[in-house]
Amino acid sequence: MKIFNKSILFTAILTGTLVSCDLDDYSGGGSNENLTFDKIGSFINGTGDEGFAEISAFDAKTNKLFVVNPNDGVLSVWDLSDPSTPVKGTAISLNGIPNSVAVYDGTVAVALENAANKQANGTVATYDSNSQQLLSTYPAGPLPDMVTFSPNGKYIVAANEGEPDDLYTNDPEGSVTIINTITGEVNNAGFTGFSTESIGSDLRVFGPGASFAQDVEPEYVAISKDSKTAYVTLQENNGIAVVDLQSKVISDIIGLGVKDYSLPANQIDASDKDDIVGNFQNWPVLGFYHPDAITYAKIRGGEYLITANEGDARDYDGYSEEERVKDLNLDPTMYPNAAALQLDENLGRLKTTTANGDIDGDGDIDQIYAYGARSFTIWSTSGTVIYDSGDQIGKTVFDLDPSAFNNNEGGDADKRSDDKGAEPEAVEVLKVGKTTLLFVGLERTGGVMVYDISNPSSPKFLEWLRDVSDISPEGLITVKAADSPTGNALVIITHEVSNTVAIYEVGTED
Repeated sequence: MKIFNKSILFTAILTGTLVSCDLDDYSGGGSNENLTFDKIGSFINGTGDEGFAEISAFDAKTNKLFVVNPNDGVLSVWDLSDPSTPVKGTAISLNGIPNSVAVYDGTVAVALENAANKQANGTVATYDSNSQQLLSTYPAGPLPDMVTFSPNGKYIVAANEGEPDDLYTNDPEGSVTIINTITGEVNNAGFTGFSTESIGSDLRVFGPGASFAQDVEPEYVAISKDSKTAYVTLQENNGIAVVDLQSKVISDIIGLGVKDYSLPANQIDASDKDDIVGNFQNWPVLGFYHPDAITYAKIRGGEYLITANEGDARDYDGYSEEERVKDLNLDPTMYPNAAALQLDENLGRLKTTTANGDIDGDGDIDQIYAYGARSFTIWSTSGTVIYDSGDQIGKTVFDLDPSAFNNNEGGDADKRSDDKGAEPEAVEVLKVGKTTLLFVGLERTGGVMVYDISNPSSPKFLEWLRDVSDISPEGLITVKAADSPTGNALVIITHEVSNTVAIYEVGTED
């Protein structure tokens, strides 16, 4: 297999801590070269093959780390008083399947899927971090997939995904549950007041027989610093819902539009069957952003949303939108070179959708759409793109370690080129001094990319935190120095395939 070799600017350290680069050459300026990122601790959660460590939350009051363990149906508990030697505690047994966990000032909130029926309503349960005793149970919508506290602790907000069953005969409505932690009041904000016509074509609504409210699938929540507004990704729909936490209603939905892979900064390797690793090219393809995780950041007075553009398709026994380009009936006017494009070594292997693309309704595809943007994006809170990382995640991984390029959870390189690439899954920010850092977890390739986003319109790549024993990062949290047991900021990463939890410390060189 041939590897396209570019100018290598990096030194790879793949046995435990990080990967560093020549910042002056690569990122246009050597900002924060004195920051260090050292792996100081790790542990394995659970005893099965995978799925025993997904999302985590840290409580600074007790130095406990709570880890979602859906396979065992428990919340695993670890003492991180000394992060270099985590101590396993007694797990919390749960009444449901845990999908997410959050902590605020000694209170732990867990999003629980209905174990008997995934399409039925779930719950949010709260526990005392110290005693681990159940405090309250609140009703939530179907499949609460992510839960978080508002910065002031007044609200617990859960994104209820409302996925259909596998036959696509039961598709519950998506919703956002808002719990007032002071009064105990619970409100479920729904989407019945919206329609495809009111949002426009930048949002995808396409499930068979589904109303707008049924089709929308809330995924992940970020909340503004003033605790007044929640921003909820609608991954399959390619949008963000804006939730007014004071009025308890969804005030707006932002369709995110598409990324143009024909532009010079948006090259991709689109084939896993071209015998070339790192075959970056431009193609006549548009990509839906399809964000998974989202985070809010306030930088120099400006408010920003940052998304990990993983990509996701609906692929059920009862309905699937997935198709490879080689199996599409391409419009001969729009794609006069269709025969060449549809070869496996070109675009033929790329996974696309049949739900979009037939613009004129004549039965053929006028525009090829791909899943995900293979990037992270910094948006204004109204949905304007401030910065998109373009093709830099793929090219950075390739430059650092070609064997990891578009691999599949530690497998051979290039295997995910026809799909969604490295699959940016998680994003989190951390303020260190005057610097705002962004961490981006790569689900397939592994590891976490670190950027300086102190200037949101011009981020600078700093490091790739990667240990080859840690496979498929799913959850990512940061702990500021004031809350850390070491006195330095921490980055804690949970890996759903290796079941490992990695703890990195952010320091400075003298």
